[in-house]
Amino acid sequence: MNELCLPPELSGEIAAIYQSMASAYDQTAEKISLSCTGCSDNCCDSYFLHHTYSEWAYLWEGLKDLPKEQLDRVIQRAQDYISQSRLVLARSERPQLMCPLNEGGLCSLYSHRLMICRTHGVPATLTSPDGRHHRFPGCFRCQEIVNKTYARPTDAPAMERTALFQRLVRLEMRLLGELQARVPRVRLTIAEMIVNGPPRVTINQN
Repeated sequence: MNELCLPPELSGEIAAIYQSMASAYDQTAEKISLSCTGCSDNCCDSYFLHHTYSEWAYLWEGLKDLPKEQLDRVIQRAQDYISQSRLVLARSERPQLMCPLNEGGLCSLYSHRLMICRTHGVPATLTSPDGRHHRFPGCFRCQEIVNKTYARPTDAPAMERTALFQRLVRLEMRLLGELQARVPRVRLTIAEMIVNGPPRVTINQN
């Protein structure tokens, strides 16, 4: 099993995609006057699954730069997260547990946080490959603002995710190349990505 690392050009490209996400998020948040300041909630306890090897590899680029003591703490919290989430999922409930990267209320790997972490909060739209159009209402604070400000939720500005997701899909295809059809699909929490270590794939040397 070989570690799947991002070549420098793809690492730079995913950083650029993330920056575009941040800009689109900030523009939408400004239009609806959404701010995280003073919020009683913390989005880092939301249960998300992530689906790309490229983001998994990029996450580990950041983890490898952490001091050993801090990385050990993160891994221990990730192991605890997995154990607790399995108990909750066994009850057919959705876990609401703090992300193992959260320290003191803030992300300890902010520059390497994943796509869903960067887009969650504001209203958003997405057109899936089958042509279906989806609209996401945003976090609870966002929904409160929208309900007070707009006659209908769909009247509120929304972040368009489609082009950003397409860029990430194309990057994933470039990373995997001919391996794409042979590797298992990713469906992991951040905690599982941490505990599993960097992504690894079987590469035929023949």
